[in-house]
Amino acid sequence: MAVRRLAVAFALLCGLAAGVTASAAEERGIVLATTTATQESGLLDYLLPIFRAKTGIDVTVIARRADEVLDGARRGEVDVVLMHARPQEEKFVADGFGVKRLDVMYNDYVLIGPKGDPAAVKGKDIATALKAIEAKGAPFVTRGDRSGTHAAELALWIVAGIDIASAKGAWYREAGSGMTRALDAARAANAYVLSDRGSWISFRDRGDLDIVVEGDRRLLNQYGVMLVNPEKFPNVKKDLAQTFIDWLTSPEGQTVIAGYKVDGQQLFFPNSDRSGG
Repeated sequence: MAVRRLAVAFALLCGLAAGVTASAAEERGIVLATTTATQESGLLDYLLPIFRAKTGIDVTVIARRADEVLDGARRGEVDVVLMHARPQEEKFVADGFGVKRLDVMYNDYVLIGPKGDPAAVKGKDIATALKAIEAKGAPFVTRGDRSGTHAAELALWIVAGIDIASAKGAWYREAGSGMTRALDAARAANAYVLSDRGSWISFRDRGDLDIVVEGDRRLLNQYGVMLVNPEKFPNVKKDLAQTFIDWLTSPEGQTVIAGYKVDGQQLFFPNSDRSGG
């Protein structure tokens, strides 16, 4: 009986140890909210294993459109936010939901269109190109999903002097989902579409599509990272999340970002100076 009691005690002790180990492992993880374009680019699949090997911290990714990313963060559901919608990011911090916004990296938007270029926009600046597309009624696919890319597109219509809410017609078509679906829709319709360059490089089934407008300074696509405010949400894993932010903006993290390529093309360009709003 004594042997049996010892065996039971040992089993209970092992179970307790396993529970503590599991709990410790859970504590070594954070939740990162990001946009679908970031996830679809493949960057995080490349970057996060390197971060985990360096720090032992697991990162669970929740990829949503920009407004949903911030809605979840405002409810304290995540620890860190990485996205590319600067006005919304700055408001998030100003409203007290984020601690500080830091630049991380950038790429740019490109206007994709049929190689035949029915609106004759190739090589023009983005405002002139959008005016030509609207005037001709050439097919244009919008993400239409309140994402960062959708917000950037709407801002560009304003730059072009076009009230797209009243100007849109059958030529202006909503994909209502992520960048891959929008590119698929543009390919199927032989239409124009605004894409971040990373998603375009990663997109394989291009059909007759190609880049028609690029290089305009108004097409810059800046990414920022923010810690969700632990004073507002005590469940935020402040120290682990800050470790991720510090690594992402450090020379090592920036080098890793620069090293991510698809078909030999660099998708993101690091530009953190540890400053921000």
